[in-house]
Amino acid sequence: MEKDKTDKTLQPQQINIELGETEAEGTYSNLAIISHSPAEFIIDFTRIFPGVPKAKVHSRIIMTPQHTKLFLNAMKENIQRFENQYGEIVIHNDPNSGGMGFQIPVKPKEEKIN
Repeated sequence: MEKDKTDKTLQPQQINIELGETEAEGTYSNLAIISHSPAEFIIDFTRIFPGVPKAKVHSRIIMTPQHTKLFLNAMKENIQRFENQYGEIVIHNDPNSGGMGFQIPVKPKEEKIN
């Protein structure tokens, strides 16, 4: 009796993921620098503090464009779940706040010439 080959494709694969003690502690980051090429996205996680002129990259993640988009979708879904449970996450875009943290670069306003 031959087993149907489609049985294997219908079975979800289970992956065991190991989380080491050091990784479980996590790393705080309030700044990410994102760059990309046609083949990958590179995300450097660092942290900056007021009065400290230098920052060190604490983690670099390199992903394919496809995995980056899947990651973005997963983050959007999880942010929505978070906000449904705890309320909207408010982002303060006050330029006087010191410019710390994750921010989208702002294009300078074009001057009007009369």
